[in-house]
Parts: sequence; C-alpha cells; structure tokens
Amino acid sequence: MRTRDFAGTPVGAVGLGCMGMSWAYTASERDDDASVALIREALDLGVTFLDTAQPYGDGHNEALIGRALKGRRDEAVLATKTGLVVPEDASWNLVRNGTPEHVKASAEDSLRRLGTDVIDLYYLHRVDPDVPLADSWGAMAELVAEGKVRRLGLSEVSVAQAAEAHAIHPVAAVQSELSLWTRDAAGAPGGMAGVSMGHTGGTGEGPGDVVAWCAENGAVFVPYAPLGRGFLTGTITSADFEDTDFRGVNPRFREDALKANLRIVDVVKAVAERHGATPAQVAIAWTLAQGEHVIPIPGTKKRRYLHENAGAADLDLTGTDLAELDGVPAAVGDRY
Repeated sequence: MRTRDFAGTPVGAVGLGCMGMSWAYTASERDDDASVALIREALDLGVTFLDTAQPYGDGHNEALIGRALKGRRDEAVLATKTGLVVPEDASWNLVRNGTPEHVKASAEDSLRRLGTDVIDLYYLHRVDPDVPLADSWGAMAELVAEGKVRRLGLSEVSVAQAAEAHAIHPVAAVQSELSLWTRDAAGAPGGMAGVSMGHTGGTGEGPGDVVAWCAENGAVFVPYAPLGRGFLTGTITSADFEDTDFRGVNPRFREDALKANLRIVDVVKAVAERHGATPAQVAIAWTLAQGEHVIPIPGTKKRRYLHENAGAADLDLTGTDLAELDGVPAAVGDRY
C-alpha cells in the first residue's frame, strides 16, 4: 500500500477505524475472534494506522485491539481518545469530561486495556465546554512529558480551537467526520449541529477549513466515516436497522432523507464504473485527494471490505472525477 507521513513515521495511506467491532453498528455481526484476525490481516496489508477510543464498547474496543496487537505492537501506529464517557444509561449521548484528572486517569486505563506502555496518538475526543481547553490540553501534554503518550490530537474542533491548543503543545492530528456528504471540516457551510455521541454543540457556525489548517501547521487530518457510515457504498437502500445500530435514529438515514441522498450515490457509482472500482473506493479516494496530509480511517468488520478499502489507496481520481464528486448535492438531514 502507498504510505503517508504521520509525524515522521510512514503509515498506510488508508487506516482502520475499529469502533464498529465493538459499538454503534449491527451488534449481531460482532465477533471478537474475527475482529482480532481482521486487525492482524490489516497490518499484513500495510493498514497500520489504527483508531479506537474508550467509549467504543465502554473499553471493549481498546481491549480487543490490545489482544490483536499482542506480539505485533511495533507494527502499528495506535490512536485512542479521552474526554468522552459512556453514561449510566448507555445511550448514544456520551458525557464530555475534559478535566485534567479524567484525562490522566483515562490514559492509564487505556494503556492497561491496550496492553502497551505508550499511546502513539492521544486525542481529546470532544472539547468539554465546562473545562478550559488549555487545562485539558495541558494535562495531555504532561502525559507526553511522562513518556506515556507520543503525540496529541483533537477531534471535532474548530480552527480557533486547534490554534489555541497548538500554541500550548503541537497538534499532530485533527480527526473529524469528512466524506462526500459531510464537508464541514473542509470549510463547507452547515456548522456542527447536534449533541448525540458527544458531538460538538452547534452555534450555527462551521468549524472553518480545518483540513487546510492542518496542512499549514504540519498536522495530519484524519477523516472518520469517509464512507458516510456505509451509505456511500451504495449498499444501503432502506432505513431498516437493528435496534443496537445508531443509524436507526440518525436523521440522514430516515426513509425520506435516505431516498433523497441516493442522488449522491448515483454520482459515486458513475465515477466508480469508469475506473472499474467500487463506490467505497471512490469515496475513500476522494478524501485522500483532499491533501497528502489526509489519512482516512474507514471502519469494517469484514475481510472483503478491508481489502476493498485498502485498495482505495491505489485509485487516482482525475480532475474530471473530482469535479463531478465535488458537485454532488448537499446531504438531506443533519449528521447527528
């Protein structure tokens, strides 16, 4: 696989988001043994940029990755997150906690579950509005000084928040949702509305062009959900989800919105057909085309999709392709 640079370390141009192996999507398809095997196969393919977080299964996902990396830890760049906590009712509305005490205690928990003595990339999962960003970020910087964390990142922040943190300690990565139907982080209008899953509360204003800020400040930009939570693959044509699948309450997957959003998929399919590729590969390749500093992390629990997603690293979209994809209509429905 082609590689991209993360803080001086080459990693696979396409990473792996591991959340769905433990949480949020289709619980009936979860299989820990299969997920461990998939993570190890990902390393064999050169998919070395792995992403998890504490709330994904309330620690289950970190423990799963720790098991998969046993004996192979040095082959992966491993990212996890702090700042979100699963509430007692285990709902999608995660609780934000950016206190220095929580930041430090949760790092110890992550290290234990991951079975490692250092976290390569430690994100602040969401900024806590009740805690100054400088306090959360300062505690995270102390973890770097202590040798427990190598690099720091932010998730779902504005340009102003990224700059504030960067002035205190270098921001190595910013992770935000970015795909053909979600372009807020690239400066598109629409803001960051919604609060589910600990999402940044909306002011009606967008975050600014975070993708460009990263390029200008030596940080990687990490798109999560580059496949539109599976929608951009063209395989989801109805709003019939399991009760444990949060897409069942997601506005974009409600029947009327879903039908309208198929217009986006039609364009993706047309580009894919020209290249002999799949819609998923085109959707991922579009994120890769946003800059050499962009490393998308599509998630999957299935081997065939792992191979398909990895293949997107070798798909070069033309200027005509990108113009068509850039011109798709805005998605119907909020993203949370």
